[in-house]
Amino acid sequence: MPPNTTASSGQKPGKSGRKKGRKARLFLIVLVLALFGGVAYGGYWGVSTVRASFPQTKGSLTLDGLSGPVDVKRDGNGIPQIYAASDEDLFMAQGYVQAQDRFYEMDVRRHMTSGRLSEMFGSSQVKNDEFLRTMGWDRVAKEEYDKKLSASTKKYLQAYAKGVNAYLKGKDGKDISLEYAALGFTNDYKPQEWTPVDSVAWLKAMAWDLRGNMQEEIDRSLMTSRLGPKQIADLYPEYPYSRNKTITQEGQYDSVTGSYVQGSSTTAGSGTQSTAGTGLAGNTIAPDGLQSQLSKLYNVLDNVPTAVGVNGNGIGSNSWVVAGKYTITNKPLLANDPHLSASLPSVWYQMGLHCTSVSSKCQYDVSGYTFAGMPGVVIGHNQDIAWGMTNSGVDVTDLYLEKITGEGYEYDGKVLPFTARRETIKVAGGASKTIVVRETKDGMPLLSDRDDELVKVGKKATVDSGAPDRGDGYAIALRWTALDPGNSMDAVFQLDKASNWSEFRTAAASFDVPSQNLIYADTDNHIGYQLPGKIPTRSKGDDGSLPSPGWDSKYRWTGYIKQSELPYEYDPKRGYIVTANQAVVDKDKYPYTLTTDWGYGTRSQRISDLIEAKVKGGGKISTDDMRQMQLDDSSEIAKLIVPKLLKIDVADKNVRDAQKLLEGWDYTQDADSAAAAYFNATWRNILKLAFGNKLPKELRVKGQCLNVAPVDSTGPADENQTVRECGQREADQAQPDGGDRWFEVVRKIIDDQNNDWWKAPKTRLDKAADNRDELFARAMKDARWELTAKLGKDMDTWSWGRLHRLFLKNQTLGTEGPGVLQYMLNRGPWKLSGGEATVNATGWNAAGGYVVVWVPSMRMVVNLDDFDKSKWINLSGASGHAFSAHYTDQTDKWAKGELLPWSFSDKAVDKSTSDTLVLKP
Repeated sequence: MPPNTTASSGQKPGKSGRKKGRKARLFLIVLVLALFGGVAYGGYWGVSTVRASFPQTKGSLTLDGLSGPVDVKRDGNGIPQIYAASDEDLFMAQGYVQAQDRFYEMDVRRHMTSGRLSEMFGSSQVKNDEFLRTMGWDRVAKEEYDKKLSASTKKYLQAYAKGVNAYLKGKDGKDISLEYAALGFTNDYKPQEWTPVDSVAWLKAMAWDLRGNMQEEIDRSLMTSRLGPKQIADLYPEYPYSRNKTITQEGQYDSVTGSYVQGSSTTAGSGTQSTAGTGLAGNTIAPDGLQSQLSKLYNVLDNVPTAVGVNGNGIGSNSWVVAGKYTITNKPLLANDPHLSASLPSVWYQMGLHCTSVSSKCQYDVSGYTFAGMPGVVIGHNQDIAWGMTNSGVDVTDLYLEKITGEGYEYDGKVLPFTARRETIKVAGGASKTIVVRETKDGMPLLSDRDDELVKVGKKATVDSGAPDRGDGYAIALRWTALDPGNSMDAVFQLDKASNWSEFRTAAASFDVPSQNLIYADTDNHIGYQLPGKIPTRSKGDDGSLPSPGWDSKYRWTGYIKQSELPYEYDPKRGYIVTANQAVVDKDKYPYTLTTDWGYGTRSQRISDLIEAKVKGGGKISTDDMRQMQLDDSSEIAKLIVPKLLKIDVADKNVRDAQKLLEGWDYTQDADSAAAAYFNATWRNILKLAFGNKLPKELRVKGQCLNVAPVDSTGPADENQTVRECGQREADQAQPDGGDRWFEVVRKIIDDQNNDWWKAPKTRLDKAADNRDELFARAMKDARWELTAKLGKDMDTWSWGRLHRLFLKNQTLGTEGPGVLQYMLNRGPWKLSGGEATVNATGWNAAGGYVVVWVPSMRMVVNLDDFDKSKWINLSGASGHAFSAHYTDQTDKWAKGELLPWSFSDKAVDKSTSDTLVLKP
């Protein structure tokens, strides 16, 4: 998220503005002096300000509210392990310690979830706040806290908040973090006390970035402005069930019992499995008006601050578990690496929560990854079980076009009133702004109320005879499971203390949103998988793949899939389970449409193949084998395309020399590989020529201007027929992004030399491409000269890592703050191996360039035979303080694919402890 550090009203500054301007300039001068060893006062001020916020990690502190002493033991990487004698003391200490390390991050997050970023960063964030207030995440979180969560969960949340506030007591902003010191020069913001609802609301932000196919729903609709139904279908091929295995393979839906069962059963029978591609496209709204509506909606969504992902795009993850019969320990091994956008500090926070004696008074002995600002552990293990998560991608969002009439909206021929509320947004350095939020009877907020252009386009939307009269126009509303109060916070604590498969599944039943693939292993040598989540059912004929008409009740959700009907596996005969965002279950074995937009199984099948290759050869899998699998960077699309590229007769010697890099290449994308650099550049240019240049401007990179073919054409056009259009989307969000959906698109047509998609028009420098090999030859030439410009003429100096770099940026002042602050807060670059849709998924967007946009945000391998032999790593470090030794102390190891020891037992933790802090009542 990129909030600016100053408010901007567009007016000339008065006296106070000039004073603030002088303060800001003075601040920059002082920082420069501190950075470069200037005058003594400048150096002292800089060092004292930085050090003032560092946590105390040794000795003892008194915390009012504790019932007994608590030990906080940190290892050499600053990772804390907390020991307490009661649950409340444990979570109070967790709140205190996380605030020590990460309070600024926590504070920004809660302002995001509550739509109050303008209070910190001024007028630049008003539009974001308007949208977030319209969604009402904090209102839903408060309703969850008041009405849905268990008494014990509330008690833990209260204890956690008490610990955070004990840390804040008596501190000014500059005592908490360098960022507050910087903000203090531009506004009067002061941190406020933490509340339990602040913790609950973070789950809404997590759910937003893992919300399923909403982006695809928008993109498919936007494509209708230039592509026909057949062409759009080409770009969204069906999941390759026959080639890439689903997650569950040994169970199916039993229509007699109405439940999902493992092993043989009756057929899935009739249900609500629907046909892809329905929704608005085949019903009431014509493409042109809808396309304009959704283009504006995308612009609103694209500006919403990112919580853990890339605004819903490219989110993936790997997790897999191997049964003891195939491991060297004879007990399960479990691996997990969630793929999220890179942030600094990392979204994850490593810690252990240990009761000195597990009993009814103190029930937890758990270690793993959590979020700063939230009690408990989200992913990890306790003394009995381990679990991991990947995004399931199930469709839990739908967009509706609503017919507005007067002060209401049309529904089944009647006009119903909106539910309306007023929201006042406070702005640092400026006047407050009040907005009105309108919702339908289903609690669906009108997203279009946040953009004037959406209203104008809604009045002009073209509709067919089946739609109601235009009247005052149409609006766009959102239905999303996370806007209904749920119990996901209960699930976190239930997972943390679950001791067996039954208790694990009970915990999963409370995990409403976001819907995640949950994998499982235990010390009794069992493995398992469960799909949890509140997943809607729809009327027959509506699969949620396109927006639906809000005025027709048959397009409303009909209910939710029961827990007993959700797919699972327990101790499958094959001896392993892989989840990497592929299809959960074969469509012929399940009556419900979970989504039409699975990942296409490239990573999951590669992981399965690696496991099979090891065990079929009689080998046993070790912890390090699991780590090596996480680092696999083999390119599946290269295996398909390179043999075709090598057969092309290239006339240009310079291009031919580059082509030779691919001879004998093993398809691995190591950071040092010149072949990987050239192939990925060629792949990028293939996508651009075959698909990207034919997509509507709303999906292409902002500022990229082309003379494009007429609507409904994928082939070259006469020069007199072309039109000039410029792209409108941010580079890391544009299409074609080069992910495994595009692998599948190309795979479908790779042997059809004369397919229309392989045609490209002539340019000033190139003749028209009329078939696949001509387009491939042109892509190889373009790639050669692109890399020459980026990496130099000497191919001996080329490497994938020089193109494929990771920059870690502080997500507030490090993004759009003053340059010197960015210098202080940001780190990088790192040259990375891996790539798009590889197991080592260092993702890049082929439409926008080669820079890394999402990463394995952490990696872990859990050894169920001996937890102390488990391994873990974080993207950055434990600390959010820019000059702490633990700010990015794990990143170099992460980039190299190394893992750190993960101590769990008392003996192992004591051995690895560097600092001990005792918190006393």
